[in-house]
Amino acid sequence: MSYTADEIATQPACWAAATDLAAGAAGLLPSPGERVAVVGCGTSYNVGLAYAWLREAAGQGLTDAMTASEPRPGREYDRYLFFSRSGTTSEVLEALRQVPPGRPATAFTADASSPLAQAAPGSVNLDFASERSVVQTRWATSLLVFLRAQLGEDTGSLLGQAKRALDEPLPEGATSARQFTFLGRGWTVGLALEAALKLREAAQAWTESYPACEVRHGPISVLDRGSLVWCFGAPPPGLAEDIEATGARFVASELDPLADLVRVQRLAVELATARGLDPDHPRNLAFSVVLGRTALRDRNPSAVRVDGTSARHELVAD
Repeated sequence: MSYTADEIATQPACWAAATDLAAGAAGLLPSPGERVAVVGCGTSYNVGLAYAWLREAAGQGLTDAMTASEPRPGREYDRYLFFSRSGTTSEVLEALRQVPPGRPATAFTADASSPLAQAAPGSVNLDFASERSVVQTRWATSLLVFLRAQLGEDTGSLLGQAKRALDEPLPEGATSARQFTFLGRGWTVGLALEAALKLREAAQAWTESYPACEVRHGPISVLDRGSLVWCFGAPPPGLAEDIEATGARFVASELDPLADLVRVQRLAVELATARGLDPDHPRNLAFSVVLGRTALRDRNPSAVRVDGTSARHELVAD
């Protein structure tokens, strides 16, 4: 079994630990009404998009998600959140240095000793979800469970849904599809982006992702019998019929969209294995993007396997 497959399988335990951790983290997270910037790269940016939508939908205040390399010029924020599994990503560290003096900033990492965690005024350490695989799975989903719990959601039911997502068969024909399109609405647009990224990284698959109704505005032209269209959450009325008219297979689930993402992670590993690829070490990728020197492919000193019995929690605030 690959590291990636093993890490996917531990998500119910990690989500339980994330829910527990959220209960003691209020002082490191935004207060209602604060204007918040959420900064990350790759998977972390996708998580930031989902969280930004959820926070605004909960009436907590303006929340902008942005990639670390593309900040929003001229906008002022009351608080900054930085997401980085390794805590070593060059662009994220540079973005932290640009925070105006005196503004609260919190880093979320899987390594409390990392440069980002050490440099930020406050940090949340999710090392119980750290990973050995280059491909992020359980750390990102655990972070989003943590954030959803902090927004007041009852995340307890997610654990059972994650177990279902691990046990249920993948959608019929998913492993034989030639092209994949992932769709989302609201907060699940970030999940659609993340799903497409997983299949690209692990399996070198042709994947696309869009807000659900946008697929009709051009992208539908590539769909045919070799396509699989996967929607996170309930699809807009009539969309499934429009997709199926192209010959493509349409997938939607009653699972919570985050649990449904676990099924896509499983699909990524199955596709990679079928294509003779190593899902733990995708082509041209490394564990952390560190500009100007060798990327840290093997940096992850706190990587541990979580079995649900001994997850370690750590919160740090200066």
